[in-house]
Amino acid sequence: MKRKATAVWNGTIKEGKGNLSTQSQVLQKTPYSFHTRFEDEKGTNPEELIGAAHAGCFTMQLSANLSKEEFNPVELETKCEITFEDGTIKKSHLILTAKVPGISQDKFNELVKHAKENCPVSKLLNTEITLDSTLNG
Repeated sequence: MKRKATAVWNGTIKEGKGNLSTQSQVLQKTPYSFHTRFEDEKGTNPEELIGAAHAGCFTMQLSANLSKEEFNPVELETKCEITFEDGTIKKSHLILTAKVPGISQDKFNELVKHAKENCPVSKLLNTEITLDSTLNG
């Protein structure tokens, strides 16, 4: 399987603007710029997209782990905070709130740790990955 995305940029780094499109067309010429990345202009930026990808991937991996162990999650909600400093992504911090009936805290922690370490996006990122989790929160 291969997925595709396209970035188009016009102009200098500070005055220029670009857009992002995805194969699925969920993003279709979505604007991004210096101002959406480093200020508060409306649009997206690479770090926000990495955060969404990491949160989504981790949550799906955790759901797979729980299902394999015959637990049925009611809801898994993961937020992801990407720390970008000095031109480098320094950290991806996952914040999970989970409603999973019938699971012990120890088993939950084991499956969460596995998902954090083994989801494909975690494996791709060469950065510190941290996690806070709340069960039945």
